[in-house]
Amino acid sequence: MFKKMKRYIPIFLLIVIVSSCKYEKLLKSRDYRLKYNKALEYYAEEDYMRAEGLFEQLKPILKGTEQADTVFFYGAYCSYNQKEYLLAAHYFNEFKGFFANSPYAEEAEYMSAYCMYLQTPRSSLDQSYTYQAISALSIYMSRYPNSDRAGECIRIIGELRDKLVDKSYQNAKLYFELGDYTAAIIALNTSLDDFPETKYREEIMYLVLRSKYLLAEGSIQNKKVERYQSAVDEYYSFLDEFPESEYMKDAVEMFDNSNAILKN
Repeated sequence: MFKKMKRYIPIFLLIVIVSSCKYEKLLKSRDYRLKYNKALEYYAEEDYMRAEGLFEQLKPILKGTEQADTVFFYGAYCSYNQKEYLLAAHYFNEFKGFFANSPYAEEAEYMSAYCMYLQTPRSSLDQSYTYQAISALSIYMSRYPNSDRAGECIRIIGELRDKLVDKSYQNAKLYFELGDYTAAIIALNTSLDDFPETKYREEIMYLVLRSKYLLAEGSIQNKKVERYQSAVDEYYSFLDEFPESEYMKDAVEMFDNSNAILKN
């Protein structure tokens, strides 16, 4: 079996070499009609790297012709199909500016936003691309409210917002874990303001209460009364929203301790 395979290796290499030579000759050719047709042929064969090389050469040549939007559009898809999503997003966005009236315009705008979405990292990392993707998808929906892609856009935006919720929660909780309770109170409350429907709402409100209590506990004497009172007030907010919380036992203990200290 191995000997039989070895027999075909030189033939395969010869085919690759001949194919490469033909492609190099095609790149140097001035037969732009042939280049255009071969670029589409390579694309149909999923040979995106070669198709992209020809499309890039044709962009300035066919600018202003009927084929120009096709060249730009499929060129962007070549980057997308090679998983070069940031580059593809740029090319699809560029297409919007050049060919606003093209039949490909709506799809290009969606793909620009979708490629940005594919660039978004996990929630623990910087979320700049996430904000950009949400903005781009929202703009797309406002321009094409009746699009068949509207449902998918809503689903993706929900997924991206979940990433932002997770990032906000993780950042805020880190301050608490580091023992910086002043910063934790600010960050946790900001997270609640930014994402009032967060799935972490109960835990965040508990952490605000605990942060206020621990901050009061470690305060100098002339700040203790004010800070313990703030913890008591926070307890009532927590109780009002989550009376059956799994954190209630600890919350009641902090409330009782704070009240006892305030009475003395």
